[in-house]
Amino acid sequence: MEITAHIKSLAREGELLADAAEKAGPGAPVPTCPGWQVRDLLRHTGMVHRWARAFVVEGHTSYHPDGGEPDLDGDALLEWFREGHRLLVAALTEAPDTLECWTFMPAPSPRAFWARRQAHETTIHRVDAQSALGTAAPGAVSARVDAEVPAEVAADGIDELLRGFHAREKSRVRTQEPGVLRVRATDTGDVWTVRLSAGPPRATRGGDGAADCELHGTAEQLYLTLWNRLPAGTVTVTGDERLARLWRETSAVN
Repeated sequence: MEITAHIKSLAREGELLADAAEKAGPGAPVPTCPGWQVRDLLRHTGMVHRWARAFVVEGHTSYHPDGGEPDLDGDALLEWFREGHRLLVAALTEAPDTLECWTFMPAPSPRAFWARRQAHETTIHRVDAQSALGTAAPGAVSARVDAEVPAEVAADGIDELLRGFHAREKSRVRTQEPGVLRVRATDTGDVWTVRLSAGPPRATRGGDGAADCELHGTAEQLYLTLWNRLPAGTVTVTGDERLARLWRETSAVN
């Protein structure tokens, strides 16, 4: 996906998140984030938006701490979230391609990194907000139409998760019994091969060679399952289910 497509996705997803949060109410539980209420979701995502914007606007070239979550609730919290989201979209739209600032995963440029990362951060948390409405998560029979994740966005998000997030030393997806996990999107044709070991996962695009376990489903189903937003049974698992279970139990990103 191009930077402009990521920014467009970020703009859409943030608006959907805010709309769902407003309808659900700040005290509604968020089923996809056990222990959270909608107010927690708004505070967290809004804080992340402002944190990301600071790198883009202020050009920090090393890690810079976030500003913390606000002591706001109700309408004031919702407006704070909407404002921060609008400011982030504007900052990324106006930033030059020559932007230099800190990032925490490889990317073609800092602007490309932050546009992609915030697009997916917001998409996943939009799904969380809509789960608070009592609707099924995307991919389920009774899902709302506006809850769908476009296949292109979902495939891009899988790539970021497998080749970005879990390529870092922070990943807890590790096993003393090495194995190969394959992820196959049936609608887009995208395939990833993930080598699991005692070190961080090593994912590559393509499906050459044998795999011990394969997950296959639509890009949307795989995206939300790999982010632990859909039940494990949503996608088809063949081969050694131990590797699929390892992912479910250890892949949460804090």
